[in-house]
Amino acid sequence: MFVTSNDCIKKYGLPNVAMERSFMALYKVPKIITQAIPAIPSRIYCNYDMIAKLEQALLNVVTRGLGAEIKTWDGCFNIRNMRGGTTWSLHSWGIAIDINAAWNGLGKQPQMSKELVACFTDAGFHWGGVWKRKDGMHFQLAKI
Repeated sequence: MFVTSNDCIKKYGLPNVAMERSFMALYKVPKIITQAIPAIPSRIYCNYDMIAKLEQALLNVVTRGLGAEIKTWDGCFNIRNMRGGTTWSLHSWGIAIDINAAWNGLGKQPQMSKELVACFTDAGFHWGGVWKRKDGMHFQLAKI
């Protein structure tokens, strides 16, 4: 089981300016992370609920020596529908991230090591690479 847009609507409300003002923050990424993973920006606009888990996931990447495996940062907060769908994307509430998008397109076989994936799943994320319609770039909070 994983978090759905209905779960987010129940907790945060519809994605809009009021929701954004109540639940979003500019997370200042620690230098230890940005130095070891150059693709990660120094500031990430995301949901308050994601900050601690995202920091833990990125520290996992650093401590496990996998920083070079993150080649691109492809976003977090973006109010929109799921690609090809009619429900809100979890990016609309800032509780999902995309990395290495060029190598992990929607519906394609993911190109991410199990060790890198574990850095995120160990920290409380669910990986889109295990879905029926694979989305290997996508990680979202497993619980809210």
